[in-house]
Amino acid sequence: MYAAAMSVALVGGVARAVEVEVHVGRQQESFKLSGLPDTAVREAKDRVRAAISSAGMDFPNRAVTVNLAPANIPKAGTDYDLPIAIGVLSASASIPHASGAIITGELALDGKVRSTSSTLGAGVLSAQMDLACVVAKGAAPDAAAVPGARVFGVNTLAEAVDLFRHGLEATPEPPTRANPSSPHRSPDMCDVKGQLLARRALEIAAAGGHHLLFHGPPGGGKTMLARRFASLLPPLTESEAVEVALIHSAADVVRGVLPDRPFRAPHHTASRVALVGGGSGIPVPGEASLAHRGVLFLDEMAEFPRGNLDTLRQPMEDRVVVIARKAMTVRFPAAFQLLAATNPCPCGFHGDPRKPCTCRTAAVDRYRRRLSGPLIDRVDLVVEVGRVSAGQFSATSSEPSVDIRNRVIGAKEFGRARTDQIANAARDAIGAALESGMITARGAVRIRRVARTIADLASEPVVDEEHVAEAMALRNEW
Repeated sequence: MYAAAMSVALVGGVARAVEVEVHVGRQQESFKLSGLPDTAVREAKDRVRAAISSAGMDFPNRAVTVNLAPANIPKAGTDYDLPIAIGVLSASASIPHASGAIITGELALDGKVRSTSSTLGAGVLSAQMDLACVVAKGAAPDAAAVPGARVFGVNTLAEAVDLFRHGLEATPEPPTRANPSSPHRSPDMCDVKGQLLARRALEIAAAGGHHLLFHGPPGGGKTMLARRFASLLPPLTESEAVEVALIHSAADVVRGVLPDRPFRAPHHTASRVALVGGGSGIPVPGEASLAHRGVLFLDEMAEFPRGNLDTLRQPMEDRVVVIARKAMTVRFPAAFQLLAATNPCPCGFHGDPRKPCTCRTAAVDRYRRRLSGPLIDRVDLVVEVGRVSAGQFSATSSEPSVDIRNRVIGAKEFGRARTDQIANAARDAIGAALESGMITARGAVRIRRVARTIADLASEPVVDEEHVAEAMALRNEW
């Protein structure tokens, strides 16, 4: 007999439906599995056989053939244990057919159902396809966080069997939502003393989604400023939160919906694969995609290998990472904001008025060439962060993140309502800088975008020469 159940695969951070086809024939007992399974999937036959026995049911003593379709999508992990078990029981007429639900879960040998990385994806497909989804009880709130999902949580295979025998008539899990008004867990800007220019740059970057590089001597607060940037960003929308969570689930980094925008800070020893994704097997997302809808912070940026940094050039422009393999091509979302901090030279004190630099000129030049011109040209704001004076350090208070975040949200709302206008004088100023060779054509576009953000923060519908001047001032030469 034949039966089919639906499951899910995460490909490029996107939930894809997988049909688990099961045929129980009349031949001698065997178990065959096809559909590009990896080792963990192929081992499902042992877990499924033991779990069915533990649930007090009989595994068919005949030829069992399982196909995971479509066959061009690689299948990985233990996510297909539960749908295979339900399919086998359906095909052997032990339970009704279960084609009306998305099923995912790992089976323990005693029949317990464990959560898997595709639980959230099951919730997404449930909402998209208007089907129920059956997942591990402990992870059911993750799937129920998807608007429109109808989720049933089970602790054991026996509970799943009872659920299908009764036609999914049980009460589904209640919808759960991440609280968008919950306070940000990142450090607050009120801790920062002085550095008004750097604070202004962070506000502009948050309002316009601009890439930002801080450079200057050690101890000025570059890292401290960058680590507070996430507290200036508006909360994720429901759809964005699910989108981000799917990518993290694909990497099996975090399961469930994240309350805050991601902040990823890889060490400078991170490999190219760690930065942009890939791997020897099924491609997994890298830091650029794990920072999707959030921040990718590269501290000590000039210490990263230049070739690794240059792999970020295409994602910074296209907001997507494309991993091409012989058998498949995977596209991972990568709409991140790049924040970076670096010293100006190996010793860190080149140009510092208080402490002399000990580096030779050639060493300084080599250090700066670690950041390629095309990469820096994609950075909208390049700001020098100097030392904090004694007077600034002793200041009693600074503006908190919540006040800056409110202005950022206001600027974004203003930007959605206005039309894009630029005064002739402002256009001429950008053209003059381009003609003189001060900026490239890409730089001209980015200066105009930054100027547009500055105007939005001031609630001014027209970009004028003053806005362009500030945008140019915040794009210092590296």
